Amino acid sequence: MKNFIEELKWRGLLHDIIPGTEDLFLSGSQTAYVGFDPTADSLHIGSLIPIIIMVHLQKFGHKPIALVGGATGMVGDPTGKSDERKLLDTNILNKNVEGIRNQLSRLIDFDTSKPNAALLLNNYDWFKNISFIDFIRDTGKHITVNYMMAKDSVKKRLESENGMSFTEFCYQLMQGYDFFRLYHDQNCKAQFGGSDQWGNIVTGVELIRRKSSQEAFAFTSPLLKKSDGTKFGKSEGGNIWLDAEKTSPYSFYQFWLNTADDDAENFLRIFTFLSKEEIQELSRQHKGNEHKRILQTKLAEEVTRFVHGQEGLDFARKASQILFSNDTAGMLKSLSEKQLLQAMDGVPKANLTREEILGKDIISVLNTCKIFSSKGEAKKMVQNGGVFINKEKVTDADRTFMDADFLNNKYILVQKGKKNYYLIISEN
Repeated sequence: MKNFIEELKWRGLLHDIIPGTEDLFLSGSQTAYVGFDPTADSLHIGSLIPIIIMVHLQKFGHKPIALVGGATGMVGDPTGKSDERKLLDTNILNKNVEGIRNQLSRLIDFDTSKPNAALLLNNYDWFKNISFIDFIRDTGKHITVNYMMAKDSVKKRLESENGMSFTEFCYQLMQGYDFFRLYHDQNCKAQFGGSDQWGNIVTGVELIRRKSSQEAFAFTSPLLKKSDGTKFGKSEGGNIWLDAEKTSPYSFYQFWLNTADDDAENFLRIFTFLSKEEIQELSRQHKGNEHKRILQTKLAEEVTRFVHGQEGLDFARKASQILFSNDTAGMLKSLSEKQLLQAMDGVPKANLTREEILGKDIISVLNTCKIFSSKGEAKKMVQNGGVFINKEKVTDADRTFMDADFLNNKYILVQKGKKNYYLIISEN
């Protein structure tokens, strides 16, 4: 059995580990689980690390379990939070669980014909049948309040102005019970997660030891920060989602392409499955040729292909080429309405009626849309060759708009200078 833990170490995916965990994974095929909190109907790139660890587990012959917290999601994890989370109602929670289920099924191998096929479980399936009395009698008695209060996540909340509700206090014990249940139902001997989850994870290890006199294991991955010290996973627009409807493949691709040089090699180790030798060779090519963004391009390609498939990557490349090259008018017209809107994600938009566009000269329309502050500025820019309509340069200030100018019979893409785009949307 190859060394799964060594693989995590060189990739920078290992933070805390219970002694004996490495030997466990070297002793034969093992089952390990990670939990996903259903606070939204899509995961975001902060969830990529546990997903990637599940892929590594399978590559080394082990069996991953993805546990969606349908029950614990009703309680809310207090870890790292200064206030109690808003409780989700059952309908929203079920919608979120199903969304996460669909995403994970595309990223992890659930082929039941394979001995280490991944499992997707929901802890609501066992908690719904456990009464409060049964839980505090059969599980609560094994973990002391002193033990639970010693955890950093609990101490910080108890010391805060708002304190901690009993509901949130129970979260740690519920997560511990998940591990206990999977240990006995699925022979799952290891749990993993982010380093901020260490306290909750070891509660499960302790519960298994106290309740069953059995040994369980765990490891965590570090919470990722960028080289400038800022939190990884956010953009100016908020979360980078794994759902193409929430974050388009183009925007997803661009996020990785804009990675800083100081982070690119590290992210290639963490977020791709390239070998150590491949990454070293890419780094060698990148050094001295930073302007070519060799590392960033490979990173963007690999992660986008993993999350959105080859089709998503092809579209992201096409959208990038359209926006960053002026010789792409034909390519732009080939996009469907959905692809066009995804490619224009984040581009300023102006809504005009068709009557305000058809037969009107370009200067008047651009001024009406506030793309230019005045007709004079617009005319000067057009005459100097700095305006493109649907990626075609316009130099005639008297040019009028025709039916043929509408992409998908509804949209007109205006480019002002090299990088400024605007999408005019016609309202019938």
